[in-house]
Amino acid sequence: MEELDVVRALGALAHESRLRVFRLLVQAGPHGVPAGQLAETLQVPPSSLSFHLKELSYAGLVHTRQESRFIFYVANYTSMDGLIHYLTQNCCGVDHPPSPCCEKEQP
Repeated sequence: MEELDVVRALGALAHESRLRVFRLLVQAGPHGVPAGQLAETLQVPPSSLSFHLKELSYAGLVHTRQESRFIFYVANYTSMDGLIHYLTQNCCGVDHPPSPCCEKEQP
């Protein structure tokens, strides 16, 4: 993941509503959640939700899928994994003491 992509993703997640939307979509899995259900579950007005989803989409963190008249929003797990990798790629380097993430057992 490029640095500009990381900045966009972190910027998109740096809002309480967008973070809540993204976490709900991650929990929902690859099937995603229709926009109406997202608005109802998170108690966010549809116009605000639309703005937040646009920001998450622009950052590459979500994508859409249409089924008949419903638009499903789905977390982009590849982007999420890329963001996590970018943030932790130098965590267990040789030139510094190990951090707590380095001490976790590898699967």
